[in-house]
Amino acid sequence: MFKKKILITGVSGLVGTVLAESLKETYEVSGVDLKESLEVPTLQADCSNLEEMLPAFSGVDTVIDLASNPSQYSEWDIIHDVNLKCTSNALEAAKICGVQRVIFASSNHATGMYETDIPYRRIVEGDYSGIEPDSIPLVSTDMPVRPDGPYGIAKAFGEAAGRFYSDRYGLSSLSVRIGTLNSEGRPTNQRQFATLLTHSDLVNLFSKCIDAPSELKFGIYYGVSNNKWRFWDISNSEAEIGYRPNDNAEMWREGSLTGN
Repeated sequence: MFKKKILITGVSGLVGTVLAESLKETYEVSGVDLKESLEVPTLQADCSNLEEMLPAFSGVDTVIDLASNPSQYSEWDIIHDVNLKCTSNALEAAKICGVQRVIFASSNHATGMYETDIPYRRIVEGDYSGIEPDSIPLVSTDMPVRPDGPYGIAKAFGEAAGRFYSDRYGLSSLSVRIGTLNSEGRPTNQRQFATLLTHSDLVNLFSKCIDAPSELKFGIYYGVSNNKWRFWDISNSEAEIGYRPNDNAEMWREGSLTGN
């Protein structure tokens, strides 16, 4: 039986581990990272070095590009030397090796400054007074990027670079603006009741991206669960790739912030 060949850059991080553990049941999954993955075969290489990482891309159908310094508080020197290089290298390696699709792990931090506006600021603080969940003006992927720091700027760069490689070289480039995905898989602060992406919804979303029609050459999607207080628009995710999240952060409302 034919299985799509999936390469995950940065496979040994949290997101990569969650994805590899589940996706390997359906696809032929490999990884590239400085650290060997416990889940899938891994080329140990520095993704900021194109020559080192390039062999991992040979014969691959789809790349899930996660490689970067994951801290949203990273300074510019790290962003420049690691995140920007890893992102551009993944796209260039995909072009060189004839990869059909790159799924870029973008971030909600590409539009994080919307959270300084009302009502989003109040929602992330847990102040819901006078706000109806069904009437929240949703932040859509059609709205301008508003990064909240160098990390978010690098994610906006990755989306724009993906657009270029799609338009110029015909690469299918899909970006997922990941919300809050943590090791606990549940909210650990007030903001996460709006921004949580559970592990199962993460796998669901990336699977939909992998299996989306080859004619889909570009897309940006918010990676968030079906949370009551969600303020990111996922209507295009359902329309274009069939993503329908199953989980809602409210299921952890009672006692969730005390570890119960």
